[in-house]
Amino acid sequence: MRLVVTGRDGQVTRALQALAGPDLEVVALGRDAFDLAAEGDATAVFAQVRPDVIVNAGAYTAVDKAESERELAFAVNGRGAGRVARAAAALNVPVIQISTDYVFDGSGEKPWRESDAVGPLGAYGASKSAGEEAVRAATPNHAILRTSWVYAPWGANFVKTMLRLAQTRPELQVVADQWGAPTSALDIAQGVVAVARNLLARPHDETLRGVFHMTAQGETTWADFAREIFAQSAAHGGASANVVSIPTSGYPTPAKRPPNSRLSTQKLADTHGVRLPHWRDGLKRVMAAMAEGERQSAASLG
Repeated sequence: MRLVVTGRDGQVTRALQALAGPDLEVVALGRDAFDLAAEGDATAVFAQVRPDVIVNAGAYTAVDKAESERELAFAVNGRGAGRVARAAAALNVPVIQISTDYVFDGSGEKPWRESDAVGPLGAYGASKSAGEEAVRAATPNHAILRTSWVYAPWGANFVKTMLRLAQTRPELQVVADQWGAPTSALDIAQGVVAVARNLLARPHDETLRGVFHMTAQGETTWADFAREIFAQSAAHGGASANVVSIPTSGYPTPAKRPPNSRLSTQKLADTHGVRLPHWRDGLKRVMAAMAEGERQSAASLG
């Protein structure tokens, strides 16, 4: 199976590349090959690399900056997603669109279901919601996978930020009234591959198409996530810090965050047979990968 993935340097793309092997080829298209913010028909670009499945993992992800760069966010996340899906339709291949919990307003305490009405709080969420609509309009042969709180051994993410700050600060204040499921890009990649194989194996099964929530199992707050990061880091001999819980009001940002990012993943399990590991287990894999990377780096310098 050949996956053609947008966003060459993204966390999910790099995780997909790490899974490549004899029965899985991953072709990543960077901005030089395909710019999501550009205009025009993208069919020829994708036709050149002969995809079995297209995965649109590229995105504008600067949540706060999107408030002042709304047009760019919509160009990439909204219209760009539509261009990818129209190319997939023209080539008669499935498209997997990576989306986000930010399409919801975060009200209540129950996990959001795929059938719940969206209501994004800011420009980023609105642009991703527009991308979902564009994909649905372009082709029925799609799987929209909403995930949350994504992190990986590489790139810019909450885990990397916490560990960096702990190098110089003994104590950190972290928001404790936002709930969700931290989800490792390593686990997301495995889920994407499983969904892609299902789409190819059952091309006429409508139940495998549509919107699905794909996050780690369990739930936590950012503060408790940080505490677990430091606990696991300390176990590897890494940086650690004391975490002080604060309310969202204590850490104002240009974009509002949904207080409830819990997503029900039952539909994905029932239809695709995919259920990601618990978030603590996902974190263990990422922390182990980071520790191994540091050991290899030290060995090469030695």
